[in-house]
Amino acid sequence: MTQPMPVVFVGHGNPMNAVLDNAYTRGWAALGEKVPRPKAILCVSAHWYIRGTSVTAMPHPRTIHDFGGFPPELYRIDYPAPGDPALAERVRKLLAPMSVTPDQAWGLDHGTWTVLRHVFPEGGIPVVQLSIDRRQPPEFHFETGKRLGPLRDDGVLVLGSGNLVHNLHAYAWGQHTVEPYGWAVQFERKVREHLLEGDPVPLIGYEAMGREAELSIPTPDHYLPLLYVIALRRDGDPVGFPVEGVDGGSVSMLAVRIG
Repeated sequence: MTQPMPVVFVGHGNPMNAVLDNAYTRGWAALGEKVPRPKAILCVSAHWYIRGTSVTAMPHPRTIHDFGGFPPELYRIDYPAPGDPALAERVRKLLAPMSVTPDQAWGLDHGTWTVLRHVFPEGGIPVVQLSIDRRQPPEFHFETGKRLGPLRDDGVLVLGSGNLVHNLHAYAWGQHTVEPYGWAVQFERKVREHLLEGDPVPLIGYEAMGREAELSIPTPDHYLPLLYVIALRRDGDPVGFPVEGVDGGSVSMLAVRIG
C-alpha cells in the first residue's frame, strides 16, 4: 500500500521571503527535498479569506501580487504552476453537499507562491487553492478539512499557509533583530504541546487560551489554515516542526509537518 502524503502547515510571513535567502526559506527548500513529490498541491491560504467556499478551477492560474509597498523585483515574479481542474472537481465532490464555487478568476496568492517557489522551485506541480469562508467558526474549518482526507491517498499535498502568531500591530517594522514577545512565545509553546499530544480540541477552541491567544490571533485568517491541516492527522502520524522562529517579535514562522 502506498504511504499517504504528509500534510503541512507553513508560516509564510513577509512576502519578501519569496526572494530572500534566510533560515525560513532554507527550511522550506529542505522540506521540498524531504516530502514525497506530490501529484498536485491543494493550498489553503490565509489570503483567500472570503464570503463562501471557492476552489480555483482554471488550467493556468495567475500569480497574484496581493501586497503593496515592496521592491519592484517582487512584482516581477511569476510562479509557473499549472492548475488542475480535475482536482478542483474532486474537492467539490468531497465537500458536497456544501456549495463550493469553481473559481476562474483568483489564481495563486502570495500565501501560496512565496512559499512554493522555495519548496518546489521548478513550479511544474499543479496547484489548486481552496478559499476560507470568513463567515464560519473554527469548527466548520476543522470539519471541512477532515472531508479532504482521501486526497492524502491520491498523492495530493494539502498545504495550509498562514502564521500561528500574526499580530502586525505589534510587529517591529524596520528592526533587523528583535526578541519575540513573551505572549507570542507562550502561545506557540501551548500550540506545540497540543499538536504533540494529538488533541485538536484546544486548537479548535483557541479563543479559550486567553490573553495570549487574543494577542497572537487578533484576526483568524492566518490561524485557520492550521485547522485544515490538523484535521487530516491519522493515528500514528508523527508531528514535526521543520521550520521555527518568530519574525519581528510577533509573527511565528513555525511550520508543522504531519505524517
